[in-house]
Amino acid sequence: MPEGSTAKKRPGTGKAKADRLEAARMKILEAALPHVAFDGWTPRLLAEAADAAGISHGDMRLAFPGGAADLADFFLADGDRRMEEALAREDIGALKIRERITRAVRTRIEVDRNNREAMRRAVTLFALPLSGMRGPNALYRTVDAIWRAVGDTSTDFNFYTKRATLAGVFSSVSLYWFSDDSENYQRTWAFLDRRIEDVMRFERVKAGVKGVAAKLPDPVALLGRLRYGRG
Repeated sequence: MPEGSTAKKRPGTGKAKADRLEAARMKILEAALPHVAFDGWTPRLLAEAADAAGISHGDMRLAFPGGAADLADFFLADGDRRMEEALAREDIGALKIRERITRAVRTRIEVDRNNREAMRRAVTLFALPLSGMRGPNALYRTVDAIWRAVGDTSTDFNFYTKRATLAGVFSSVSLYWFSDDSENYQRTWAFLDRRIEDVMRFERVKAGVKGVAAKLPDPVALLGRLRYGRG
């Protein structure tokens, strides 16, 4: 190359690398899942899964720079993706919002019905103090994916209250599911229905409170009048 010239990046090189690492992640995850129930999300599991998948340890570290915790997080994110794909094949737009949310939560759990222990171990791992914000971030990602999958387009304060409320529902239902030994998890689905009913009852009460509050004086304006002697 002539002196002083600048090498140009080949078009698509960055994307090709990203695609290669994503493919490596998926291969490692697929190799790891049959063993997570026995080994947990550990560095040893990650290394052995990379070997079984034919992925070099160099590429393994590029794919999961945070180690086994990154692998567990990728597993949870992949579950969100599979839920979205499953719901996209259904006509959930014809359902009432309560039915849509119930269906979405159930679908998110059902896509990992064969990986229940892997999911339980991931949740347990992220509940540890050393995991920092991984647990809350993964939970937020899941409930955000659920709301978006059912057609939520809110951008105001409701955006946050919906996700906070659903986070409580999804967490409690997941924990219930981890120890449910009933046929086809019927007790879990009954528990889910009860939790959704609690949420809908809360929403009805909240709507009533908003209606009453709208008829009351503006508290900020009232305080201003009291402070400055206007009124």
